[in-house]
This record gives sequence, structure tokens and C-alpha cells, in this order.
Amino acid sequence: MKKALVIIALSILVVSCNKATEVKEVKTAYVDTSVLMKEYTEAKDLEAKYKAQAEEKGRQLQAEITRFKQDAANFQSQAQANGQAWAQQRGAELQKREQQLGYAQQALSQQLQQESGVEMDSLINGVKKFIKDYGKKNGYSYIYGTGDAASILYAEEKYDITKDIIKALNDKYKAEPKTEAPAKEEAKK
Repeated sequence: MKKALVIIALSILVVSCNKATEVKEVKTAYVDTSVLMKEYTEAKDLEAKYKAQAEEKGRQLQAEITRFKQDAANFQSQAQANGQAWAQQRGAELQKREQQLGYAQQALSQQLQQESGVEMDSLINGVKKFIKDYGKKNGYSYIYGTGDAASILYAEEKYDITKDIIKALNDKYKAEPKTEAPAKEEAKK
């Protein structure tokens, strides 16, 4: 009886050991997000757009600042000739104008940051969605991000798919129909 039990136990053990255990391969990769944003054409275009806007609007403000500096220089030379009452009045006007120029510079900077921030957030959300879809399509279990806000301290380079993502994003961006910015369309009307 004991031999029968031992043989049955050994048979069960042999059968269970022969059963192949299923091991699912976990496919992982990472993307260097700082390289991605430097090389992604749409991000470059967005940066160039706001740089051009800042230069254009900055030129207008710079012309005002130049006029102010000329007026301030003229004020100093005319102050002695026109007397103290005139100098105090004119000095107060110049201070007020200087303050207004400072406010204008600050407002311009905030406006450009806000506008670019909205578009950049939209771009980043689109990149995240693209990477998620790319991961699903290519069978990845995980795709990590490295770069400025690193979430990986070390990864083998063979798992770096940054170039693949950049190429796919740039190909997608090139294939999309380009639309004119609303500001340009309004300017044409």
C-alpha cells in the first residue's frame, strides 16, 4: 500500500513537473524625453513660432524704450535751463512712463508664456498619447521616460527607442495637413 501511494505521488509529481510553466515576456523600453523634445519637428516649429512672436512684439516695445531713453537724456540737459518746477513735473512724467514700459514688458512676457504654455501642454499630451499607442501597437509592457524629469536611473541603451519615437512622430507631423494660425487668417481679412 505504501509503495502504491509513493508511486502515485511520484507520478503526480512527474506529470506536474513536465507541465511547462508559461512565462510572459515583459517588453520594456525608454524614451529620452529631453532629446525627444529637441528633435521633434512640431516642438521645434512651436518654439520658432513663439520666438518670432517675441521678437516682433519685442521690437515694438524696444522702439518705445529707445524713445523713452532719448527723452530721459533730453530731460537731463533741459532740467537746468527750464527750472526746478519744470524738472519735477517732467521727472514725474518720465517715471510714470518708465513704470508703464516695465508693466508692458511684463505683460508681454506673461502673454507669450501663457499662449506658448497652452500649446506646449497640448503638444505634450499628444506625444504622451502617441507613445501610449506606439507601445500598445508594438507590444511593450512598459515605456519609461528619461531626461530632465528622469524616472529611470539606469537603462541599457538597447532599450532606448527615442529615435524610433522621434521618427514616427515627425513622419506623423509631416503627414498632417497644415492649417494657418487664427491670427494670420484675421490679419488677411
